[in-house]
Amino acid sequence: MITLVIADDHPLYRDALRSALSMSLDNLNLLEASDLTQTIDILENNGDVDLLLLDLHMPGSGDLFGLIHIRKLYPDLPVAVVSGLEDPSIISKVLSAGALGFVSKTSGSAKIAEAVQSMLDGDVWVPDGFDEQAVDDEDEFAALADKVSSLTPAQYKVLCFMRDGLLNKQIGFKLDIAEATVKAHVTSIFRKLGINNRTQAVLIASQLQLQPPE
Repeated sequence: MITLVIADDHPLYRDALRSALSMSLDNLNLLEASDLTQTIDILENNGDVDLLLLDLHMPGSGDLFGLIHIRKLYPDLPVAVVSGLEDPSIISKVLSAGALGFVSKTSGSAKIAEAVQSMLDGDVWVPDGFDEQAVDDEDEFAALADKVSSLTPAQYKVLCFMRDGLLNKQIGFKLDIAEATVKAHVTSIFRKLGINNRTQAVLIASQLQLQPPE
């Protein structure tokens, strides 16, 4: 029995993946999640998952944080990122953060099934034409991802709000927590990332962000 987890907040895309994989893989057990919390709950209760298909931008995932966080919790779990942002720098960051592969959401059913089977066999999968040698910051980004993996989801949210220029009081309002709690999170963030001011925190958060803020 092959156990796959599809973690994506769009029901129609989960349906499309389920259909594509069910037609090509035998003895398939498919589990589904729509946010990061559900994904972790499923992984905690199913110790025999063969592959996680992870959407980069579902709720709680925060660009790359979902991937980084799951890789920290389950370092032996094969994870494939599924995204519509087929950009070489994004693919490179995904691989540097520990993903086994990158599958474009624009891929057809046959290509998705081929990608999943390849990764189940232990091979790295990237879109056709991707030149891994063209991106030369992988070691630096991998080190950054390792630091960020020590943050809790709440601390990562605070980091993102700092990136967007919010003050502690504003962050507290957004997260419905006391300003003192925000200050405690900021202190922990600085310690875990080895920094000592908000400017450095903003630079790190910006490096993780795959899309510019709207």
